[in-house]
Amino acid sequence: MGVNSPAMWSVVCVLTVLFLPLWEMGCAGLTFNSVPLPQVGTYQRSTERGAHQRKRRSWVWNQFFVLEEYTGDDPLYVGKLHSDVDKGEGRVKYVLTGEGATSIFTIDENTGDIHATKRLDREEQAYYTLRAQARNWETNLPVEPESEFVIKVQDINDNEPKFLDGPYSARVPEMSPVGTSVVTVVATDADDPTYGNSARVVYSILEGQPYFSVEPRTGVVKTALPNMDREARDQYMLVIQAKDMVGQMGGLSGTTSVTVTLSDVNDNPPHFSRKSYQFSVPESLPVATVVAKIRALDSDVGPNAEMEYRIVDGDGLGLFKITTDRDTQEGLISLQKGLDFETKSSYTLRVVASNRNIDRRFLSMGPFNDTATVRLNVENVDEPPLFTSPLTRVVISESAKVGVSIGTVSAHDPDSNNSPIRYSIDRNTDLERFFNIDASTGVITTAKPLDREVNAVHNITIFATESLDPLQVGKGVVLITVTDINDNAPVFAIEYETYLCENAKPGQVIETISAVDRDEPQSGHRFFFSLTPETAGNLNFTLRDNKDNTASVLTKRGGFQRRDQTVYRLPVLITDSGSPALSSTNTLSIRVCGCDQDGSPLSCGTEAALLSAGLSTGALIAILACILTLLVMVLLIVTMRRRKKEPLILDEERDVRENIVRYDDEGGGEEDTEAFDMVALRNLNVVRESGSITRRDVTPEVPGLFASSRLPPSYKMAVAPPDNGIFREFIWDRLKEADVDPSAPPYDSLQTYAFEGSGSAAESLSSLDSLSTNSEQNYDYLSDWGPRFKKLADLYGHGDGGNLFAS
Repeated sequence: MGVNSPAMWSVVCVLTVLFLPLWEMGCAGLTFNSVPLPQVGTYQRSTERGAHQRKRRSWVWNQFFVLEEYTGDDPLYVGKLHSDVDKGEGRVKYVLTGEGATSIFTIDENTGDIHATKRLDREEQAYYTLRAQARNWETNLPVEPESEFVIKVQDINDNEPKFLDGPYSARVPEMSPVGTSVVTVVATDADDPTYGNSARVVYSILEGQPYFSVEPRTGVVKTALPNMDREARDQYMLVIQAKDMVGQMGGLSGTTSVTVTLSDVNDNPPHFSRKSYQFSVPESLPVATVVAKIRALDSDVGPNAEMEYRIVDGDGLGLFKITTDRDTQEGLISLQKGLDFETKSSYTLRVVASNRNIDRRFLSMGPFNDTATVRLNVENVDEPPLFTSPLTRVVISESAKVGVSIGTVSAHDPDSNNSPIRYSIDRNTDLERFFNIDASTGVITTAKPLDREVNAVHNITIFATESLDPLQVGKGVVLITVTDINDNAPVFAIEYETYLCENAKPGQVIETISAVDRDEPQSGHRFFFSLTPETAGNLNFTLRDNKDNTASVLTKRGGFQRRDQTVYRLPVLITDSGSPALSSTNTLSIRVCGCDQDGSPLSCGTEAALLSAGLSTGALIAILACILTLLVMVLLIVTMRRRKKEPLILDEERDVRENIVRYDDEGGGEEDTEAFDMVALRNLNVVRESGSITRRDVTPEVPGLFASSRLPPSYKMAVAPPDNGIFREFIWDRLKEADVDPSAPPYDSLQTYAFEGSGSAAESLSSLDSLSTNSEQNYDYLSDWGPRFKKLADLYGHGDGGNLFAS
């Protein structure tokens, strides 16, 4: 069957129950939308033979309907597709494509029956668009063009209304009239609003009567009772229901909660819990101290409970004031003046409390204020002494003598016992002790000379102490102003650096000077300038007083030359206008300089003079370099000569800096010269060979350290202990020489000296008078010592006596 062959689609609706509407019974079928049955699923074609060609109109399909939420076990029949080409011979195959094809909707390829294999939900997808086609079984070629149709899911009431914005919270003022709108609740139903009453919702209130009501169609919650009082109950919980099917039986419903809070209005006046209050106040409290707190109660909250307090009557109107604490809404009564028990012991105040913010709608509920009486009892306190004047001002001249009275302070005990007062100065305010005060009378006198230029104002604190109770101390301040006298002479205002050009002309002003004076006369300063009598007649400079506390220095001549004189000293006498007048001599240094045409100095002083004498800067540098070279040469020569001196450092063989000698005995300190044998200083080799040191404070077992271990026992000689005083003196002299010797090493070293001292036990080492001695010593053994001692053996052998000392 080709595409151009005549064909016609038809749709067959199979009804399961006759004579009932399809939307009520859930039967799947086809609606015709008032289209005559013969035109449904058909197409028209017109054929004109000859010159006319065949035309085909587009197919117009009606919708298929399928009921949602089908719960049967078998696939739900939807409808049937049929083509006129299909003659029932099994040559036509029906194909279904599009949304849900094969997954949700299936088609019998032979009969064209369409079934739904899954449970559908209109709220998830309301319709499906599919395409149908008839094909030849053998060639799989279409016998009709592909056509599109819609399967619409028919709604049932399977969704209850829901409050998407719930639960709700709302506020409404207390005492609101009936019908005041509180909040609007909205419920939505997912069912089809265009089909039946499944999505038509009505509202009702389940909980919250009789206080509130709800509009059934709009969901507006309103007040239902008048004069709801927040102070009695401030919160209500409502339950609102929304039901579909216009509230009819069988409809689905949903609920939400509404929390309604009553906001406050100023409908309650303030009131004091008591009509009378009583407080005790110590008389020693300072001004501005809070002495009492009262509070009026108000059932309202927030701005509606804000208070204002006023003192309207009583005997303490000027002594006390009341303010409101904004945090606690308390009335704070504070002092405006000091209290005195001896003067008045109690006060009575009448206080009114009223609301700050008044709602005129509720004025009929009574006056929004209340009154209370406050009684304040003053307690007697042992008070410190009070000065007659807390601040005493005194003026004194800086010329006042020591011990002069400058003023008097007075204090008294305000208590009834009237204790005597003793006065003293707080030395922390008078560190240099310029003043004294009489402890009994309070008379202040000077203790040191005053100097206005050092300290013009003295601010001292005076202590007044009760004699009966020293813990009670009052304080007063004395401000002492020191007036000026003319005790300072004027001096130059600055340290002037004056220069004079060599080409200066006579009468030329080279400097203008001024003066300062540490004094401060009431009429102001007036200074007089002049040259000292000794220099008044000099031929170089003169001075002109400008009568305005300045003076000008002028030249008397020209032709100044630096080579003649580089600096001139000009004494200037400055006198003030004080009584008596004081003066001082100040020296002005004037340097002669070479200047340019504009009078600016180019070079001044000695260097310039040398330059003018013909010495250039290069020549001066050369001279300085030569002098420096000579100094370096002298230092090198001195250093070389010092290095030629033989140092006192031991040779490498005898250097004992790195040798550690340990002694486990204790001496007698610096005065103990007998602890060790000083003979070791006479010969270091003897000490090394002996291997030990003999204590001088212990009787030795051997005669001495000078007996050679190489000699036979019969030839060892004993050496008598030397005189320690001689050795100490010798060592002390050597120590001094080593300390001042620049060639000595910069570290501790051992110096060894072969000093025997006077009266040596070995006597003379010379052999000149050896033969004349009467010694009975036999030296024949020297011939046995070898060739080295042959000469000695010849001299002292053969029975001749002699002396021998081995060092």
